[in-house]
Amino acid sequence: MKTRKVNHRMLSVALLTGMFLLSIFNFSFGQDVARGQAQATVLPLIVVTATQVLDFGEVFQGVPKTIARTNDDSAAIFTITGEHGAGINLQLILPEYINLADDSDRMPIVFRATDAAVDTNGATPSTVVAADGWVDQNPYILPAGATIGATNTRIYLGGKVNPSSNQKAGAYTNDIVLMVAYNNQ
Repeated sequence: MKTRKVNHRMLSVALLTGMFLLSIFNFSFGQDVARGQAQATVLPLIVVTATQVLDFGEVFQGVPKTIARTNDDSAAIFTITGEHGAGINLQLILPEYINLADDSDRMPIVFRATDAAVDTNGATPSTVVAADGWVDQNPYILPAGATIGATNTRIYLGGKVNPSSNQKAGAYTNDIVLMVAYNNQ
């Protein structure tokens, strides 16, 4: 009788093991696998060029001088190239002063709320109109909906210097920085 119980137990274990293995195989045959992909397209690098400086030319002591953003010869021009139609974020970092090279004197520079334009249509500072992009823009808050145009995008910038009545003679300069980055528009 002992032998029968052992055989019966072994038979039960073997049967349960077989059912378990069969359920695993049946389960694995009931599965399916799909393979997807991840993809991305890298856009061309944005290139920003300071094409023309904001040039006040000769300035007299005590006499303010203004350059309009529409001045083809003296307004600052920045050119932006990259993926046509891509949305971009624009930020100008503007100085409060222009300085002598030895920093012994400073001249205030002011940018008004209408001193910038964003051109996405290939115009010039004097010919850019609202249909070309954005005109009369605040250079401290450039438009959020800007894109890279078919003929690139240009920023036109004017400003005003206010020399004092005892302003030192010499050449004054400072940096105007334009930062541009793609956005997810």
